[in-house]
Amino acid sequence: MTTRYECQRCGACCRWSGQVKVSAAEIDAMAAHLGMSVSAFIEQYTRLRPDRRGLMLADKPNGECALLEGVDCRVHPVKPQQCRTFPNEWNVPQFAEHCRAVKSQSPENDVPQTRSEN
Repeated sequence: MTTRYECQRCGACCRWSGQVKVSAAEIDAMAAHLGMSVSAFIEQYTRLRPDRRGLMLADKPNGECALLEGVDCRVHPVKPQQCRTFPNEWNVPQFAEHCRAVKSQSPENDVPQTRSEN
């Protein structure tokens, strides 16, 4: 069993490079939230995944997410599933070195991890 963590919105997870895979529905929601067309959102905020099987969020030149402004996510209310479930459903050992998430105080939040860093 793995302890659940509660996000403190520190933005640390948005500052290291990685692949945040996004679905068509997530792209639609983020584009609508920003008041953009889907095609403009794709052009500005996504790139082709290395496996060429879909899109992922783009990074800024410094490695942080293109949608991060300071410590705030521009699409927080509609952020992708992968972002919403971090770090609880992702096996990223180094997250604790940077992330300010705190262990949940609720015992029913102990659940097994289900995904890997891939």
